[in-house]
Amino acid sequence: MNNHWGLLGHEWAVDMLHQHVAQDAARHAYLFAGPPGVGRRTLALRFAQALNCTQPREPGVPCGICRDCKQIEVMQHPDLTIVQADSEGGTLKVDQVREARRMLTLKPYQSMYRVALFLRFQEANDNAANALLKTLEEAPSYAVLILTAENPEVLLSTIVSRCEVLRLRPLPIEEVASFLKQHGADEDKANLLAHVSNGRPGYALRLLQDPSALTFREEKLSDLQSLLPATRVDKFTYAEKLSKDKDAMRNVILLWLSFWRDVLLRVGGASTPIANVDRAREIESLAGAVNLSEARRVVEDLEKALSRLEANVNPRLLAEVLLLDWPKI
Repeated sequence: MNNHWGLLGHEWAVDMLHQHVAQDAARHAYLFAGPPGVGRRTLALRFAQALNCTQPREPGVPCGICRDCKQIEVMQHPDLTIVQADSEGGTLKVDQVREARRMLTLKPYQSMYRVALFLRFQEANDNAANALLKTLEEAPSYAVLILTAENPEVLLSTIVSRCEVLRLRPLPIEEVASFLKQHGADEDKANLLAHVSNGRPGYALRLLQDPSALTFREEKLSDLQSLLPATRVDKFTYAEKLSKDKDAMRNVILLWLSFWRDVLLRVGGASTPIANVDRAREIESLAGAVNLSEARRVVEDLEKALSRLEANVNPRLLAEVLLLDWPKI
């Protein structure tokens, strides 16, 4: 691993964490915030490797090949506890946090630190969040807690204030495209996926390696086109089908949100490049058919729908209201 832990981007974050390890000054809690697929979990695992590597290339630079590094890489290390909801968009429960707290009270089994990694912590329910707060207050000196979340503002301020917060931003499109070419993508596909992912290398790589994810995107963006002129009955039928799988519904809303943000950019005359470059003609056409307030309202409705889905609002009702409120094209 090079001095930036073999990571793509986020050099400033690696530099900071590297110094914390090298100077034996690791904080007891960190929050890595940013959009999904930007590299939060990868950074957290590299940090855990840096903390517990037995053969570092230099202080704070993990070797990546010792037993500890390899076990952490696949999240199977005895001193690493992974805490997350059963599925993306699910609920992280209080019992999971309590079990992690029990593990943290034990001395490390084979390493310097016990590391607890709480993934997508915005999915924690209120009881789980309060249990984590208690864990943060009582964590022993050999424990390091790492949280990942989309946005610190949705977490308890008392949790955020006890963490060192690192906000990870999407990378330049060219950097992600170059990264994808190294993983076998041709020029056109690399550019498309870099744009579609909005500079999130993890998401871009998933689209490259999992053709079904790209097919899913194609289908759902085509559905969006056919729903705009659809009748109320057709929209009710689609809403019923969409609401049967909450995970899939969340992913569909994220795709639609990305598309409508592009429409909003075009209606507003922004020079920012659109994400869905392969759908440019449809975006331009829709931008010519709606005004700024309509486009902004759809974007806001989709953002609210995501947070309401997390809050366990009835998904079918949510889907119906969402589709019925779209402008009729």
